Amino acid sequence: MFENLTERLDQAFKTLRGQGRITEINIAQTMKDIRRALIDADVNYKIAKEFTDDIKQKALGENVINAISPGQLLVKLVFDELVNLMGNQAKEVKLQGNPPIILLAGLQGSGKTTLAAKLASFYSSKGRQPLLVACDVYRPAAIEQIKVLGNQINVPVYSEDDVKDPIKIAKNGINHAKSTNRNLVIIDTAGRLSIDEQMMEEIEKIKNSTNPSEILFVVDSMTGQDAVNTAKAFNDKLDFNGVVLTKLDGDTRGGAAISILKVVSKPIKFISTGEKLDAIDYFHPDRMANRILGMGDIVSFVEKAQSVFDEEEAKKIQKKLRQNQFDFNDLLNQMRQIRKMGNMKDLISMIPGVGKAMKNQEFDEKSIGHLEAIILSMTPKEREKPEIINGMRRKRIADGSGTSIQDVNQLLKQLEEMRKMMKKMNAPGMKGKLASRLPFMN
Repeated sequence: MFENLTERLDQAFKTLRGQGRITEINIAQTMKDIRRALIDADVNYKIAKEFTDDIKQKALGENVINAISPGQLLVKLVFDELVNLMGNQAKEVKLQGNPPIILLAGLQGSGKTTLAAKLASFYSSKGRQPLLVACDVYRPAAIEQIKVLGNQINVPVYSEDDVKDPIKIAKNGINHAKSTNRNLVIIDTAGRLSIDEQMMEEIEKIKNSTNPSEILFVVDSMTGQDAVNTAKAFNDKLDFNGVVLTKLDGDTRGGAAISILKVVSKPIKFISTGEKLDAIDYFHPDRMANRILGMGDIVSFVEKAQSVFDEEEAKKIQKKLRQNQFDFNDLLNQMRQIRKMGNMKDLISMIPGVGKAMKNQEFDEKSIGHLEAIILSMTPKEREKPEIINGMRRKRIADGSGTSIQDVNQLLKQLEEMRKMMKKMNAPGMKGKLASRLPFMN
């Protein structure tokens, strides 16, 4: 996400790189380039102008210290201003009431139903017992969709197939939650293809009859400035508590994320990336600013890794690496863990420096599946002792996995290279040098 904006901002910073100091002339050109980059990212012109005017004023008022070049100073000023524009710090949802109620609103196609399931999964992992309430009685198969999603995450769904009154369904759903000891209610409401008075009146009646602790407006981030305008119309009617940006893994220009708080004075509380039901997280303005400026987001990367990697399993792997016994069973487990973390291209963009260096690289998500197929085509003994895999075995594995003998050979070579590398790292002289860097070498 934000690839184009990141690249345009990087080009703008080049104007000041190599300059001895900031002047009226070079800062004016740089601000012009940044303003164009923001407008191209679908940020409102007025917001983009105020943004660059503020940075220009601060830049001209700064004395550049010896350790910081004008280019570095400008990056810091842009970072600080982006963080400020997007809300300064993460804002959590306030779960008050008995039970707490989250009401979702937004246009059709914004991803409300999927988000309802994601929120249910998110809070289930934090010890809550959510109930999903299906109040979209207009869209064909909407109720069936939320039932399927609820079943995938083992969260019950309240619906009334013969009732077409969403206000009644919402109230009955809350009563059902109380009677079944569910301590969080998430209400999925109907959307429309565009804003209309009937839609607004209905969602307002649901709000008044349920008294939700949080109203979240769901925005498709790919719609850019249109999403901001829609948010304003909904906020005027509902006075919602926060925004959720969905589809951030798509071709997102960034306008909604950067300017929505300025327009509606309501924070972004969650971001949603990908189709998987665990692809949701709190919105952190500083982390997003880092990513927009191409500086990665290592904190989110580590958090994702910690959420999927089993500590005990990691210790076993470390021990096997230390003893040079890493085999295909271990490799298979590690690949499956990595796949749980999410979209590979998105993950790589979180690593400082790596995302920018590999921006033009294509990432074939199917490649991990091909490697998995090769390993699964091996016998248990072959996975444990790959050195026994001869020519005939390689052909059988290739045929069984639908790949080529060259693919099998390449995977065998990669495992052997990994083993050689670990053997060198465990050598007496090298081990001492690496002990402080790699905890498992101690």
